[in-house]
Amino acid sequence: MDAWVLRESPGDYVLAAVPEPVLGAGDVRVKVITSALNHMDIWLTQGRPRPHLPHVPGCDVAGVVEEVGQDVRRDLLGAEVVVNPAVSCRRCRVCLSGESPLCREFQIVGEHRWGGHGASVVVPMENVSPRPQGLSWEQSAAFGLAGLTAWRMLRRGRLQAGETVLIVGVGGGVSSAALALAVHMGAHVVVTSRDPDKRATALERGAAQAVSSDDERWDVAADVVVESVGPATWDRSIRALRPGGRLVVCGGTSGPTVEVSLPRLFFKQHEIIGSTMGSYEEWAQVVELMNQGVPVAVDEVFELGDYPRALSRLHGADQLGKIVLRH
Repeated sequence: MDAWVLRESPGDYVLAAVPEPVLGAGDVRVKVITSALNHMDIWLTQGRPRPHLPHVPGCDVAGVVEEVGQDVRRDLLGAEVVVNPAVSCRRCRVCLSGESPLCREFQIVGEHRWGGHGASVVVPMENVSPRPQGLSWEQSAAFGLAGLTAWRMLRRGRLQAGETVLIVGVGGGVSSAALALAVHMGAHVVVTSRDPDKRATALERGAAQAVSSDDERWDVAADVVVESVGPATWDRSIRALRPGGRLVVCGGTSGPTVEVSLPRLFFKQHEIIGSTMGSYEEWAQVVELMNQGVPVAVDEVFELGDYPRALSRLHGADQLGKIVLRH
């Protein structure tokens, strides 16, 4: 099949013919109609992490089931599906308790296993769900990883209707998904961005307040902070928490290391909560939320052959929502 391939890491992607992934007994092969970009696409080219090579990227996929393994129901053939990018063993204690992101065999489609920036992708049958009604193919590829990550963050942060949530750096996939989900949950949503157009768009999408990321201090008293930037915003994110507030972090696009003031942490009784991806149960909840009409933010759509140009837009942080490839 034709796919974008990473042969060296650090390195660059090339469009090339590669063998189709082997189909296991419990797997399905999905013909990709659309796929979406994530920062993982960039990090892999920098060796952060270094995948098993050669590697096909692409964490988010929507498409049609074109082949099934011997243990899979034949009626799945031809089904329009979205792919859950979080794969686990589904048998161990943590998986059976609903905490599959903690599974020792946990994998992310497009990172630990071949992804969807090619003609097809192979995943366990448990990792496909019917494509949500009412979503375009582009929107169907745009909510997976970001929506799952944001939903788990809001759940782990115990966000309740009427509480104030601060979403740092609105514009990226996770922050755009967190905005849509938090508005749906009935929260008072405050966002940050250095781009005035992104702040204006966030207000149109339901945010109650939008502040500049460049402000020395954010005038917010948040119950929950959704943080994915890291050291560039960390201190202001902590200071934006009200006493007893919860900061949930899923990444560090500006770097891996932050400082924590212990007196502020224990006197203010703050919580710092790590979060990664989501469970199969949370994936089902996200798909149902999409069926209920939670909006999906698509920034721009490129043809598959324009992947390098799409990557450049992602690298420049110009997007507001997800960047999608049409196959």
